[in-house]
Amino acid sequence: MEIKTITFRGLTFDILVEEAKSHDAQGGRLWYLAAIYVRERGKQEAQLVRKTRLPGAADELAASIRKDGLRVFDRFRPGQ
Repeated sequence: MEIKTITFRGLTFDILVEEAKSHDAQGGRLWYLAAIYVRERGKQEAQLVRKTRLPGAADELAASIRKDGLRVFDRFRPGQ
């Protein structure tokens, strides 16, 4: 199993993008999970914002944040 975490530091909070995946002996994907967390500065606990099982979602989100900043989260609204 492989776990990768990308942290985007903000002024008052950080965005954590955590990606976990596992492969079989032949290199085939067994499972994939990406989760987005928000953590207030100076605190250890983080709140889960969104999770997905679509492969590559964490890298796509990280690229969007690098390009557009935290405005990318305007499209995430409750109930969607």
